[in-house]
Amino acid sequence: MISLFLDRDGVINERIMDGYVTRPEDFRLIDGVLEAIALFSKRFDYIFMVTNQQGIGKGLMTEQDLERIHARFMQQVENNGGRIDKIYFCPALKSEHSFMRKPSIGMALRARQEFTGVSLHRSVMVGDTASDMLFGRRAGMKTVLVGDEPDIATTKPHLVDFYYKDLYTYALNIDSSIKTLN
Repeated sequence: MISLFLDRDGVINERIMDGYVTRPEDFRLIDGVLEAIALFSKRFDYIFMVTNQQGIGKGLMTEQDLERIHARFMQQVENNGGRIDKIYFCPALKSEHSFMRKPSIGMALRARQEFTGVSLHRSVMVGDTASDMLFGRRAGMKTVLVGDEPDIATTKPHLVDFYYKDLYTYALNIDSSIKTLN
């Protein structure tokens, strides 16, 4: 069985620089995301979203606010023929050094514990930051960097297995990463 782990901000939705998505209407999908997830749903046994959400820890939003944002997103995914098996999030502040907060691997270990058949060595982590890549590498996954920071692939090549400009482009080229999981 193969699994896909997706970061959220900057991969699924537009990142709000120096801010947080605190309401469903602020959650703006990046072009091609729904199509990409539909393609992934045909290729991966499990799909997880893993996201640090310290806006909760800062008191800028509640877990219920986050659940509303994610419920709306999940409905969009399903309406477009895709699926995400579970969303894991860490509300802790960066300063708390929580094991659940990326780049620590607590969310990956929880997915492996909760879903029979998840093998982290047969998983792919897609993210847009060095922290996401470190999370994937520490968990033993293949890593895919997407987004506007391709220099991470050259400045930290030990963390990045593949680079694509966005999630949809990766979905169109998925075989390159999947064949490395065997």
